[in-house]
Amino acid sequence: MSTINCAGKLIDLSTPHVMGIVNITPDSFYDGGALKSDKDILNQVETMLADGATFIDIGGYSSRPDSEDISAEEEIQRVIPVIDLVKKHFPSAVISCDSFRESVIARALQHGIEIVNDISAGHLDAKMMETVGNAGVPYIMMHMRGTSQTMKSLTHYDDLVLEINQYFAERVHVARASGIKDILIDPGFGFAKTTQQNFQLLKNLDLLHFHGLPILAGVSRKSMIYKTLGITASEALNGTSALHMKCLDQGAKILRVHDVKEAMEVIQLHQSIQNN
Repeated sequence: MSTINCAGKLIDLSTPHVMGIVNITPDSFYDGGALKSDKDILNQVETMLADGATFIDIGGYSSRPDSEDISAEEEIQRVIPVIDLVKKHFPSAVISCDSFRESVIARALQHGIEIVNDISAGHLDAKMMETVGNAGVPYIMMHMRGTSQTMKSLTHYDDLVLEINQYFAERVHVARASGIKDILIDPGFGFAKTTQQNFQLLKNLDLLHFHGLPILAGVSRKSMIYKTLGITASEALNGTSALHMKCLDQGAKILRVHDVKEAMEVIQLHQSIQNN
């Protein structure tokens, strides 16, 4: 599957694309609380689109380990005004909503989002896949265990890559049965995985092509980078770029990032290698 249909916008994934992260949360691990006004949000989205982002991923629930659990209503109050704001000022932008709650996604779909990004692959809300299937939009399903509050204790695997592939095989089957046509898989770096497991997964990312589905990679400024290098998330851009090149080498089709310009440069250089 090289093309996905985002509410009538066909996007060819034969060349990798970038998804820009817009966190409307006070406690995200890197940029929590950075966007305090409509102007801040519009400036960030404008920069991301100008730098080459294809997708804008809007989320109102921090999924970092030990994050605060908020109500669905509060999450809706965070994301819907931002979706409306971005839609108004950048009507051609392809907007994704990052939520594991069907009630949030159902509302976001009414406000025109074109992709659903679910960290739980439907595990945390049984209604999710039916709603996405009825909407006819692409669905990004991520591998994780438990919740943001419990996942740090759920890192035992007998065979990491095999178990992740089994997880996706089952979840893809459920998604197809729910009428979802365009499915993307996200291996879930940092979610119920130790630093060592994250690197093992990255090294073997190409084994997830077993499903024949596009892979989205989200390593941007994550702890696997800054803990390994003994730095902070704000210092992890160079490390992020290094791992982005590896993701592309392993066949990732979308990079989900905080820093669009640099990710686009990695894609451009990777394409130059591939084409020569």
